[in-house]
Amino acid sequence: MSQAPRARRLPKPIRAGLAIAVASVGTVIALGPAPSLAAGGAPACARLTGKTIPASVIGLPTKGGRVESATSVTQVVSGVTVDYCRVDAALFPVDPAAPDIRMRVAMPAEWNRKTMMFGGGGYNGTIPDVAMNVPLGRADRPTPLARGYATYASDSGHQAGPTGSLDGSFGVNDEALRNFAAGDALKKTHDAAMYLIRHGYGTGPARTYFAGGSTGGREALVVAQRWPSSFDGVISAYPAWNNAAEIIYLGYLARIMSRPGAFPGPEKQGLIYNSAIAACDGRDGIKDKIVSNADGCELDPRVLRCPHGADAGPTCLSDAQIASVVAASKPFRWPYRLASGEREYPGFPLLSGADMRTPFLGFGTTAPANPMPSTAGYGLQFWDQWVKYFLTRDPGYNSLSIDPRHPGKWLPRISHLSTIQDRNNSDLRPFMRSGGKLLLLHGSADELVSHRSTSDYYRRVQAKVGPAQTRKFLRYYLIPGVNHANFGPVAFAGTWDSLTALEQWVEKGRAPAKPVAIDGRTGITRPLCDYPSWPKYRSGDANSAQSFVCSH
Repeated sequence: MSQAPRARRLPKPIRAGLAIAVASVGTVIALGPAPSLAAGGAPACARLTGKTIPASVIGLPTKGGRVESATSVTQVVSGVTVDYCRVDAALFPVDPAAPDIRMRVAMPAEWNRKTMMFGGGGYNGTIPDVAMNVPLGRADRPTPLARGYATYASDSGHQAGPTGSLDGSFGVNDEALRNFAAGDALKKTHDAAMYLIRHGYGTGPARTYFAGGSTGGREALVVAQRWPSSFDGVISAYPAWNNAAEIIYLGYLARIMSRPGAFPGPEKQGLIYNSAIAACDGRDGIKDKIVSNADGCELDPRVLRCPHGADAGPTCLSDAQIASVVAASKPFRWPYRLASGEREYPGFPLLSGADMRTPFLGFGTTAPANPMPSTAGYGLQFWDQWVKYFLTRDPGYNSLSIDPRHPGKWLPRISHLSTIQDRNNSDLRPFMRSGGKLLLLHGSADELVSHRSTSDYYRRVQAKVGPAQTRKFLRYYLIPGVNHANFGPVAFAGTWDSLTALEQWVEKGRAPAKPVAIDGRTGITRPLCDYPSWPKYRSGDANSAQSFVCSH
């Protein structure tokens, strides 16, 4: 691939001879002399094995790190054979009781002088695949590694057990908690990766990028908020940015759904979905089960009430089940102040496809209970882990015994956790001034992280920065019909080559113009409209983006 154009600024000023990095607190950190290796050449893989990563090159407190292995790999990525050096390293905590941060860097032999850092998912605990695509990226486009990016990621500072991304047990340790929830591991991993990349290639990158979805989407916003000059371009997809606020809402939902007869099983979830589609489809000018005009789209569950409110089978909802649907779909506002300033979570529009085989990712197939079943919804299990390890730090605690409306003695701890987990700084002007560009993506049928929440954050940024200034560095696209990470059956599995669009914006000053999402399964296309615009059907082929116009 062609060499990237010379950067207007280096995200981390790195030069041959003596390189320096500026930490987040403003201290100057010496990186030492660069090895004599031609820029852009194949990385010196063998020389990285066993290499020490000095604590002085990392902008947050650690005890340094060490490369555990550096291996030459040949792998077919996106149909392209890529030769790269895979570097596995550990970063050591200050607290000896805290786990290491495990990280991986892939340094391709044909480097384009760019880097891509990937975010994680759920409670993290595993290193993301450094050969993967950006979230909601097109499968027929090369992944970053196949394009020549040096890619890297970490487990965010703990190693998950058998439950994978639902393992919150690390939360009993303060340093591990901050590494994950506050994003400290992002800074530590980034600084260590820049050190290794520079020593592998003999030079630093010309451009740096970050991409993540869900927890990774929150991490994408964290780096833009906390370290605004570290990345030139950021892709944040379905971000769980107000993590503590959503967890409080999930706890409220778990308690309601745990009531006798209140849980709508898979068949009734299908009924809810079909009814929500019937209530909202056609608002965009065409009935195709893809709801493009999602704002204001709501199902009144009372129209599904069984006679006399008693459960009468899969064709209706009991009063207890209606209460669950209302709790899931309406905003939940708590009657106390959190230190983060968050006061509510907006709920979900219930537009995610569901049937007996693939129920809502958020609801699951089994009612929440104590102990929490593994078949309960992902979000409900997330709450259970949070209570056990973040809040009470008692693995045997019954999470359903805590009422998020009246948490009693737990309120001070909840408020403290909100300052760590709600990454809600809407003042992105430092990121804008550093030249950064941000693509914000969310599916309107997401059942695990509400798109309404992302829309709220976007409006906050506009209010703080100003609409005209926001447009200089940020685009937000609400993609019709897309659920959480295109998981399972979905009305429209929309994908977009967002990385190419971001490269064009960062490197050539060309902002996205009339982007189009495509369902890789069916070939159906839809325009991506700048929020709050949405695709309105005009005329012609309903499967073609050209038949739609972005409308307010």
